[in-house]
Amino acid sequence: MNYLLPLEWTRTFVPLQDRCPVSSYEAIEQMFIDDTGQPIAALFETFDREPIGAASLAQVHLATMKDTGAKVAVKVQHPTLKEWVPLDLALTRFTFRILKLVFPGYDLEWLSNEMESSLPQELDFALEGENALVTKRYFNTIDGSPLLIPDVYWGRKRILVMEYIAGHRTDDLAYLDSNGIDRDEVSAALARVFNEMIFGNTPLHCDPHGGNIAIRRNDLRPKHNFDLILYDHGLYRDISVQMKRDYAKLWLAVINADQEGMRKYSRSVAGITDEQFPLFASAITGRDYRAVSTSVISTRSAQEKEVISGAMGDGMLQELVQLLGQVPRIVLLILKTNDLTRNLDESLQTREGPVRNFLILAHYCSRTVFREQIEAVQNKGGSILWPRNMLQLLVAWTSYARVEAKLSLYEWYIYFRRIARLSPVANI
Repeated sequence: MNYLLPLEWTRTFVPLQDRCPVSSYEAIEQMFIDDTGQPIAALFETFDREPIGAASLAQVHLATMKDTGAKVAVKVQHPTLKEWVPLDLALTRFTFRILKLVFPGYDLEWLSNEMESSLPQELDFALEGENALVTKRYFNTIDGSPLLIPDVYWGRKRILVMEYIAGHRTDDLAYLDSNGIDRDEVSAALARVFNEMIFGNTPLHCDPHGGNIAIRRNDLRPKHNFDLILYDHGLYRDISVQMKRDYAKLWLAVINADQEGMRKYSRSVAGITDEQFPLFASAITGRDYRAVSTSVISTRSAQEKEVISGAMGDGMLQELVQLLGQVPRIVLLILKTNDLTRNLDESLQTREGPVRNFLILAHYCSRTVFREQIEAVQNKGGSILWPRNMLQLLVAWTSYARVEAKLSLYEWYIYFRRIARLSPVANI
């Protein structure tokens, strides 16, 4: 987790996002024949022999459709994975079992179990195509969302043909600045997209690292001047309604520095004990526990980063491994998604600090709790005009409306400061 593990560790794995070794064109050609019964030339008018990107599981080639002439991105699995993945999983499982025997405090078997569950899904490109289309249809119904998901032409288990939509990494700050794309608006858009996935009615994309998100300028959008492009839809999870509600209440407690509420909903969400709570609070927020206890909305200081890094050498790493091993798998994936999106946000080097994104988070959490209250009143039976039902709805609506008002006022405040060319909020 980028906010807890040493920087040297996390940087080592960055090339796995889009700069891995590539499979040969000849191996890809044979895979097409094996999986479709046809060579590449029979399916595409043109097909670039060199991939435009290669990750650990697949690489992407540019091509032109034979029937329509459309320019497409062809995602192909590394052919050798079919033979090596079962062996890799077995070796991983064996290694972690030996590690547990030698170092009982470092039980990583949960990680091999998660790999055995997640990897088959990530290796099914036909399923990935279905996930992409479901998410695309969902976000097309959300007014003003800048999210753009490439259309899917067809897919097989190891081959996926998609609309080609190019963009730049979100950490390409030179591109953003030279094209007049506001980093803070990109940050807010990312916050809205992934909070909608966690708290809305669509599955959660669990792998939003820097290689899977791109940005491009688009002056035709009414609310933004950019598209946010999301790739790689292989790893998705459904979050239960109760988990969404408990997780929303946990974050509202965190934002309000409500210690009792934080502990209560940490138990509901992940079975966290009072002893484990400080570490869990740091894991979900990426902050030192003392900051969580006072105001998580404040900007992380360099000193706080050093405190967290230093604590990893004082036994916290072992505690973290044990903690992650006991939480439900869906919570682990939510934490992973939160951590990746926080890392994306930090790489943008925004000017206005975290206040706006926490207000956006509070909006989705309050909406979730408000909807739960409406459902509770409906399930009780009786008229909504009954005094008790009216009072319950009024209390829930007031809490929701207060957060909405704060977010709206803050965004107008930011807007007028920009018009007046005043310094960013974080620098006041």
